[in-house]
Amino acid sequence: MAAFTMMDGAESMPNRRSFIRTVAGGIALATTGLIGRARADLPQGTLESALRDSLPGKQPLIKRSFRPPNYESPVDVFNDVITPNDRFFVRWHLSNIPRIDAGSWRLAVGGDGAERAVELTLEQLKRDFEPVELVAVCQCAGNRRGLSDPHVPGVEWGSGAMGNARWKGVRLKDILARAELKKEAVEIAFSGGDRGLLDATPAFAKSIPAWKALDDNTMVAYEMNGAPLPHWNGFPARIVVPGWTATYWMKQVSSIRALSQPLAGFWMNTAYRIPKGKFPIIDRFTSQESDTSTPITEILVNSLITNIADDARFPSGQPMAVKGVAWDGGYGIADVEVSIDEGRSWQSAVLGENYGRYSFRTWEYRFSPQSAGRMTVMARASNARGTSQPSELIFNAPGYHNNVVQKIAVDIA
Repeated sequence: MAAFTMMDGAESMPNRRSFIRTVAGGIALATTGLIGRARADLPQGTLESALRDSLPGKQPLIKRSFRPPNYESPVDVFNDVITPNDRFFVRWHLSNIPRIDAGSWRLAVGGDGAERAVELTLEQLKRDFEPVELVAVCQCAGNRRGLSDPHVPGVEWGSGAMGNARWKGVRLKDILARAELKKEAVEIAFSGGDRGLLDATPAFAKSIPAWKALDDNTMVAYEMNGAPLPHWNGFPARIVVPGWTATYWMKQVSSIRALSQPLAGFWMNTAYRIPKGKFPIIDRFTSQESDTSTPITEILVNSLITNIADDARFPSGQPMAVKGVAWDGGYGIADVEVSIDEGRSWQSAVLGENYGRYSFRTWEYRFSPQSAGRMTVMARASNARGTSQPSELIFNAPGYHNNVVQKIAVDIA
């Protein structure tokens, strides 16, 4: 297995020897129970690869694959509203991730939907445009795929293929203004630095509707939580599309093209598509829709219990706190309810500080269980447009949009 170097020169990818060593360490953690027990009710294969592994610059994450690197954050990371850079999940589609020098990096802007071509350096992005900041959730479209029942193929993510960060950069619409967008432009396409091992592998390219590119919140980001983007999260710059799944958040972005015709290719016409009309979405990507399917777009309303796990034990008659986070595609979290009686009744949790409509919203519910026995704790979020999490999984073959109400079984002694 070939080794290659971090683009910013500060770190290097693990070579074969270090990889074997870290995997062995992960196996040791798993066998000693530090990772936790696999739930018997999860589909086969969900947690088989749930080994802790360290990438350079990252604390141990849950390894789903090494090449390309796909690592998810442990659930306890989300006890804080902002996800630290060194604990933020990692998702790449292709294996060859280049070393990029910030000084020589260029962003090419043009396409047939623009009047002229522009080339920008990282220094120009920082110097010549108004900087903007936004707190937003970056979530893989396949988050919780490993919990699908029946089982579906793909990266077997648990609940940690996401993170919430403060992004700083430049409005995409300001960059497009430099290239003088034509009225004929229907989509804005992005390309990045990663490549496949074989020439035949389709290059990872994505597009978004022109109207979404011109939204004030869509940006080219060069900072994450007050620091340069980590290599694993897209250094030196990436696209940030708040409210939409991370498939559009192109890492190591190298080109931005305004298109007068819809982008064609595997990553648009085949991958990241959902059955048309199956999910309650508002933001539609109409130029890419077919008779039966549509591209995945906005994040669905969701919640996660972060401070307790299955089979935890609590004393009866003593105060107990259930905490977590809730989020959606930018409509804003209006309510989080908790049930401790299999969903027969629900009580509103107390919402934490509002960091903006694209951010995680923390919540907490306190009560004192009065009798011993098995208890199922459930959490259900609703957003400002009145949409709530479903009680049953909306199944689809790619395993996208898993936002079913979470259930955690605990013992009251």
